[in-house]
Amino acid sequence: MRTVDPDRHARKRARILRAAAEEFAAHGVDGTSTAAVCRRAGIGSGTLFHYFPTKRDIFHALFADDVPRHAAACDRALAAERPDDGLDGLVDHLLADLPDPLVPGLAAAAFLQANRDEAFALMLAADEARIHAALVTLLERLADEGRPLAFAPGRAAGWLQRLINAAYLSADEAGFDPAAHAAELRRIIDWLVGRVPAPARAEGHT
Repeated sequence: MRTVDPDRHARKRARILRAAAEEFAAHGVDGTSTAAVCRRAGIGSGTLFHYFPTKRDIFHALFADDVPRHAAACDRALAAERPDDGLDGLVDHLLADLPDPLVPGLAAAAFLQANRDEAFALMLAADEARIHAALVTLLERLADEGRPLAFAPGRAAGWLQRLINAAYLSADEAGFDPAAHAAELRRIIDWLVGRVPAPARAEGHT
């Protein structure tokens, strides 16, 4: 009986997903064919369907693979001795893919898919809920230490997530600089979590 080499299997699966990500980012879900994924990955259709029965399965897998990584990042953050360190580590994890040039196309494709694919939408929602819960816990710990949060922990966590999601959705704007954007976002987060006071409003501004 032929045995399966798990490392080889994982490498080929990763190659398929990378090729699919490039196609989905450039053409969206509807504009991507399994034939195009096969050509880009350098495989035959039989090999593709051995790993993923449908194009929808491929797209789901691209995002499903992020779920355990996010869960592990949340666990690490919650296990940190200092809530500031846990929060910084989780934010770093959530912003890590921002420089990836495929991000804008994939984010747009995911947004469209979530509006017509209930299973996909539920998967994303569960992932967001886990991250939200971790952020709330970390912010509650900061509040318990006397940190003057800009808003209650649940509200601050919600704003933090929306700001990070908006960063990914704006990554295709002309002149977008991932490093500069992330640095500015961290300054906003510093205000949300009470590390720095709110900036004074300039005179004459409404």
